[in-house]
Amino acid sequence: MKPAAVHEFYRRLSDVNPEPSTELKYVNAYTLLVAVVLSAQATDVGVNKATGPLFKVVDTPEKMVKLGEMGLRDYIKTIGLFNAKAKNVIALSELLIANHGSEVPQTREELEALPGVGRKTANVVLNVIFGHHTIAVDTHIFRVGNRTGLAPGKNPLEVELRLEKVTPPEFKQHAHHWLILHGRYICKARSPDCWRCVVAELCAFKPKTPAPDSAESQKAKAQKKAAKKPAKKPPARKKSKRRAA
Repeated sequence: MKPAAVHEFYRRLSDVNPEPSTELKYVNAYTLLVAVVLSAQATDVGVNKATGPLFKVVDTPEKMVKLGEMGLRDYIKTIGLFNAKAKNVIALSELLIANHGSEVPQTREELEALPGVGRKTANVVLNVIFGHHTIAVDTHIFRVGNRTGLAPGKNPLEVELRLEKVTPPEFKQHAHHWLILHGRYICKARSPDCWRCVVAELCAFKPKTPAPDSAESQKAKAQKKAAKKPAKKPPARKKSKRRAA
């Protein structure tokens, strides 16, 4: 995608949602860090259901350590991989107390040194809490970067570095949220809603998905349905009966 198209791409997303934000619920930097760790291979909706009650009683590393691993499991048992995540959250809470005065560090290196915290998690915290121009590439952003031609890459790091390079400075603060929300609700994995996408004409994806009630869509559905029908088997040949001599 050429620079002028990239600028227009972000401008349109900005017009639709001038102040995007994370859909994870949190009350401070520490609870956001915990929420992002819990969100690995889980949906924001599922995490919010679990952390709603949790964050009413736990909002500091000290309270989390006091709650303990078993106590934390009871709150997050509806989230995938909850056993490992509970262990990591308790361990990172202990390290925050011991090494950072119970505060969430402001560098990627220090964040990634915490149990359960990878580059994506660190980038989310740095962007949302500290205002760094980081872009956390998850499955949605990876898909959008490649499908649209905005920032193609073979892996999340390649897409992240490409996005950092091509994203105009004035859009870098919110780029992460525009792209993740666009991938989550418009540029969906199985069937993107191209027909209601504000950046469709700038996007390299083809063929564009038509509106559900359009004639083009109905024709495509009919063709797909016909393709699924099993082919008719030819009639079996009758064996001729020979008379015994």
